[in-house]
Amino acid sequence: MNQFTFNILLADDDVDDCDFFKEALEETSVQARLFMVHDGVQLMNYLEKNAPDNLPDVLFLDLNMPRKNGLECISEIKQNKGLAEVPIIIFSTSLDSEIVETLFKKGASYYIRKPGDFSKLKKVIENALTTASAENFKQPARASFVLQS
Repeated sequence: MNQFTFNILLADDDVDDCDFFKEALEETSVQARLFMVHDGVQLMNYLEKNAPDNLPDVLFLDLNMPRKNGLECISEIKQNKGLAEVPIIIFSTSLDSEIVETLFKKGASYYIRKPGDFSKLKKVIENALTTASAENFKQPARASFVLQS
């Protein structure tokens, strides 16, 4: 059976979090190629360089990054016709209800609070990818927007 291979882009300035994400992804049943950038400027450069034919299937976006934060990035992505369809899963340590609401309104596909536990991280990454892809990465109802680990 041929399984779809996801091209995943992770935008996160924390190298330890990136390594943690990579290791967790490798231990899921999901087939994926992972690309990483470490700040918002690198993210936007990567997307613009790879548009329109080589965009990621999904972007995991941290909010607190240097040079350009996740809120600025999602605004730019959603305003750019060539990038607006890239599914964005917010991946942040924060779970501020106002920020979650803002990101929902800006068009993020899902919101994940980074778990500190490795097994929970594996579970939430796999759940995010299987749930989101089953829904064609369309934004769910607000009640299902935040994915729990």
